[in-house]
Amino acid sequence: QVQLVESGGDSVQAGGSLRLSCAVSGNIYWSYYMGWFREAPGKEREGVAVIESDGSTLYAESVKGRFTMSRDNAKNTLYLVMNSLKPEDTAMYYCAARRILGLWLGPDIAYWGQGTQVTVSS
Repeated sequence: QVQLVESGGDSVQAGGSLRLSCAVSGNIYWSYYMGWFREAPGKEREGVAVIESDGSTLYAESVKGRFTMSRDNAKNTLYLVMNSLKPEDTAMYYCAARRILGLWLGPDIAYWGQGTQVTVSS
């Protein structure tokens, strides 16, 4: 059974840092591109970062230089380290597995986690 379980969301002040985790189970860890998406109230869900099996990453312009996505292959776990957080980073953050490399929302996204809330106050 495929499961993506996020954790690590919290409320922080602007300028702070958080590390999100996504535990992956169900034999998809190596066969899909893994990504982080976020959805703020009243806004569309958007791609934040995606990682390939070799560790190569792709980031949205809005988080480039502040967020880092990585993977621990021994633990089948993905991470998103978020530094210099801004109020506009406030959103529900979702882990996802997809067939095509990219940050857009598309029908190739096969699996979603339940999300973890990040709130950044000014």
